[in-house]
Amino acid sequence: MMTRLEGEAGGDDDMAIDAADDVPEGFNPNYLKLYYGKLFPYPEIFKWMSYGNDGKHPGCDHTYFGRREFSFTLENDIYLRFQSFNSSSELESSIKEKCPFKIDIGPVYTVDPAKRHAYAKSGDNVFSPVERELIFDIDMTDYDDIRYCCSGADVCLDCWPLMTIAIKVIDTSLRDDFGFNHILWAYSGRRGVHCWVCDLRARRLTNEQRGAIADYFRVYKGNENNRKKVSLGQVLHPFLVRSYNEVLETFFEERLLPVQKLLETEERFENVLQMIPDESVASDLRGRWQDHKRSSNVKEDINIVRWQQLKHLLKSGKHKGLRRCIEEIVFSHTYPRIDIEVSKHMNHLLKAPFCVHPKTGRVCVPIDPDHCEEFDPTAVPTLSSLLRELNMGGSVADNENGWEGTSLSKSIRFFRSSFLQPLLKACKEEIEASYNTKLQQSKNSLSW
Repeated sequence: MMTRLEGEAGGDDDMAIDAADDVPEGFNPNYLKLYYGKLFPYPEIFKWMSYGNDGKHPGCDHTYFGRREFSFTLENDIYLRFQSFNSSSELESSIKEKCPFKIDIGPVYTVDPAKRHAYAKSGDNVFSPVERELIFDIDMTDYDDIRYCCSGADVCLDCWPLMTIAIKVIDTSLRDDFGFNHILWAYSGRRGVHCWVCDLRARRLTNEQRGAIADYFRVYKGNENNRKKVSLGQVLHPFLVRSYNEVLETFFEERLLPVQKLLETEERFENVLQMIPDESVASDLRGRWQDHKRSSNVKEDINIVRWQQLKHLLKSGKHKGLRRCIEEIVFSHTYPRIDIEVSKHMNHLLKAPFCVHPKTGRVCVPIDPDHCEEFDPTAVPTLSSLLRELNMGGSVADNENGWEGTSLSKSIRFFRSSFLQPLLKACKEEIEASYNTKLQQSKNSLSW
């Protein structure tokens, strides 16, 4: 069986992959054309980015999608900024033609971003962003000082739970503390996660308001030269109390501490002891831990034993004011480390879901925040695995939705049912309400 994608120019551009041939793992630009030709969910991305403005309702703004910036990164790091399209078919044609290694999504501008220079010359319009999802970018490399299994771009199932905890903490707060409902989490394809808050309120936030929300989440303020890596304030904010009690403390003690072996060696436990402001307490613990006579605790995990010793000492009445230090240690190791600048400014680009990461070949699939602990970054569909599935599927590849019958279908169905459909329902209601308000205002002004 063979899957064939016909190029726009005809026979010379045809690409066929014979099922008899093994499709190597990783990213191959030659296979990207087939992915964009058969699998990429153009209608879903268009529907999402239109926010209901692609309908026939008189309240729809049919310029809306055309004012959205798309950015393409081509082979050899060629960047095409300020791409814009007036329809789903235009977007699809351009992506199939250019086969970008990466697609980034930017703001909605006052005018068509592709025509910004013409508007600037006329002096009639100021080119500026007017809408943009509230976004969050969390990268595993920012946790390198507290994970010992991997570093840099590498991730494994021992350190990935740090991303799971970030999703749990931020998603709960966005819904409960800010009242947002339409939130999309997506795997970055390599070493992190992205969050898109798509409620109308969120999309219309000013930079100052975005900065205020980002600062609400700002706890981790340290660097390698700081003894104290987090700033929790004199009284713990209710959001932080909830995060600590419901998520962080249990995760730290049951998962991170024993798996990363945070207190197992002197080099590692020194990183924790440096966070204790009372040197006499730190010295006491250091002395105990350097003594290898552990006859009564031989069968217990040394990391757990030492943590219990630390907690007991810091909670004892002899050391007033050190109880908070326990929380600071837990927060510094587990609390989400957000790239604050990405969230603060409306004009930041963020990688589109369902891209293929050019380093790993993994698809940037959505993550269900209600079941994020089940997400395995090493098991997501890859460019290679999808092409093998297309080959094995035979006629399945000829369906209107090429992804039907592939491992990508679960992700696209989740995107549709759990995120896109509820979002579009809310968008249509907002368009209707806004239109009716304007009609009423018009009637009132005429009657006056």
